[in-house]
Amino acid sequence: MTGFRLSRRVQLAIAFCSSALAQQQPVPPHIGFAYPAGGRQGTTFEVTLGGQNVAGAYEVYLSGAGVQATVNRYERPMTPAQANTLREQMQALNEKRTKGAVLTSAELGTLADIRARLMEFQRRPSSPAIAETVVLQMTIGPHAEPGERELRIGATAGITNPILIQVGQLPEYTREISKVPPAFNAVNGVTPQNRPVPHAADPPANITLPTVINGQMMPATADRYRFHAAKGQHLVAAACARELMPYLSDAVPGWFQATLTLRDSAGKQVAYADHFYFHPDPVVHYDVPADGDYTLEIHDSIYRGREDFVYRISIGELPYLTGIFPLGGRAGARTSVALQGWNLPLANVAENGKAKGVASLSVADSNRLPFAFDTLPEVTAKESIGRKEKAQKVKLPLTVNGRIAKPGEWHFFRFDGKAGEELVAEVFARRLGSPLDSVLILTDTAGKQLAANDDFEDKGAGLLTHQADSRIGFTLPAKGTYYVQLSDTQRQGGPEYAYRLRISHPAPDFELRVTPASVNVRGGATVPITVYALRRDGFTGEIALKLKDAPPGFAMSGGVIPAGQDRLRLTLSAPPGPVGVPVPVQLEGQASIGGRQVHRAAIPSENMMQAFAYHHLVAETQWMVRVIGAGAPRAPVRPVSEKAVRLSAGGTAPIQVIVAPRLNGQVQLELSEPPEGIRIEGVAAVTGGLAVTLRADPAKAKPGLKGNLILDVYIERPDAKAAARRRQLWGTLPAIPFQVE
Repeated sequence: MTGFRLSRRVQLAIAFCSSALAQQQPVPPHIGFAYPAGGRQGTTFEVTLGGQNVAGAYEVYLSGAGVQATVNRYERPMTPAQANTLREQMQALNEKRTKGAVLTSAELGTLADIRARLMEFQRRPSSPAIAETVVLQMTIGPHAEPGERELRIGATAGITNPILIQVGQLPEYTREISKVPPAFNAVNGVTPQNRPVPHAADPPANITLPTVINGQMMPATADRYRFHAAKGQHLVAAACARELMPYLSDAVPGWFQATLTLRDSAGKQVAYADHFYFHPDPVVHYDVPADGDYTLEIHDSIYRGREDFVYRISIGELPYLTGIFPLGGRAGARTSVALQGWNLPLANVAENGKAKGVASLSVADSNRLPFAFDTLPEVTAKESIGRKEKAQKVKLPLTVNGRIAKPGEWHFFRFDGKAGEELVAEVFARRLGSPLDSVLILTDTAGKQLAANDDFEDKGAGLLTHQADSRIGFTLPAKGTYYVQLSDTQRQGGPEYAYRLRISHPAPDFELRVTPASVNVRGGATVPITVYALRRDGFTGEIALKLKDAPPGFAMSGGVIPAGQDRLRLTLSAPPGPVGVPVPVQLEGQASIGGRQVHRAAIPSENMMQAFAYHHLVAETQWMVRVIGAGAPRAPVRPVSEKAVRLSAGGTAPIQVIVAPRLNGQVQLELSEPPEGIRIEGVAAVTGGLAVTLRADPAKAKPGLKGNLILDVYIERPDAKAAARRRQLWGTLPAIPFQVE
């Protein structure tokens, strides 16, 4: 998504000729799911994509090396009008037979074909986001690196959002692609109604371990898989569902909530999971007590289902990491990491990172866990700090690595501070894969509570729906000894309940996210994008944005995030000529922090909606831009200047807009997502274009307000059929900064 539009718009009557239609902003194509969502090294197989606005799909773009794909075919869903035409044809043939006529073999074939097509129409996906189909042929090279790839396709309207495809090493079993039966279909993208499991279940599919199972969950069903296991095997079955599709905007809770049940040969349940710690995707571990046949069952927790309820299950005597300790180490130094899990070949590994950041850790093709590197001194929490009298003395700044080993346990740390000294205490646990739901409390020597925090939201952790890490920022009132105490709010504990506790003076900094991750723009045109500033430790300064190593002809307008603001809409303009393939573009932010210039690369992200209401910034790998078609060397409608517009509270200011002579007479302009209190008051025709008057409402637009003004351009032309004027979006003008004084 590129942002949200407010309902209030101000319109100006001026006009375009119909030739401007060619520059209308394209509707971005979208992929809703991929099935199967991965494959094995050294294999070739078909992948079906469900999406929207993907007509004319012609090319596939994959991140990383060793994986290739081509478009086999595109299937557009039948429209209701086409279905009615088929029904009329079927009715005519049936009436002919009713009157005693004998249908020819060709007519019988036509009748059978119509019935099949109408049945397919009834089974079409209920959600528009997955109604169209593109079938790919994918080849994974024998030496392709295991892991995730981002897949996009190129279509007539541009490139799609990225979606994940997994490269594996195990044999794969893939069920035939499914569609929701008509009786269970729902309209307008609503999650299908809950249904009980049917009495007559399909027989289980036979698989051989180890393997990866690919399937789609249909409503009111449970998929079952039968296999033979030997006594003494340590089985692991790990489902991957929400990991593949982080958020489904029109489903509740916003993802496929898978459950796994393991049964023995007598049908007795021997293991069950509907999650793994805080992860929605379940993992089952089972020590096989006897040789025999076992059955693994998967279904949605409330028996929902849809074409995009895609899953992959890795099952066998597989290595699986359940936790690590510590969760990070000091950059530039080797850190010995203890491993917890099942079927692991090692008990410890050594990690070494050169710079601050988060890497991933795995062993023997196991699952991956995050591992953090920082520059502060590091210490390990002692075991005897469960009481204030036994508090571990620490010297700031530092990072403490610890774990709440027992349910209900508290950890206490003490340090000396001065009056007026600023302090930050922050827990990194849930963001690093730990199940710990932390709570932090700061007290003075007498035990008086000075500050406390349970959950601190980090908008950069886009895959977390429960922000469970804690953070305290506080100014010490006097010289003395202070205590920080830490525990789990649910009074849980265990070897996996690890944490990293940073106690230091504030270290102001920022991160950037840019959306959407895939940008489509006409040659010579302009589109809005959104940049989010994730400010750390009280940093409030201005951030200057610029394109880095961009191909010639690309330009950005309005690239300054004002001090104190966390979100900015700006614009990206494309060169007039078409670019043959999507190009990777980088965006960088620069700010002055403590007298030094800090540069941070913007991470491409998708603004995903969960369960109709909640929004999450989900990080992607590449920011890709596709330029479609060719445009004029100079836009026929453009601002005279992109210099900042200054308004006084309650006052007005002009914007000059150039309009090509051939376009005089039929244009409408609207402020796109106008800042509160800023509106267009009037317009006047002037030589060469328009003079637009802006007004700042003194009750809403306060002095100091800064940002960008983005104008959407519409054309309005006569419609002979409707005896009225038809209005269409043509494009967007480059962003113009503004300031209220």
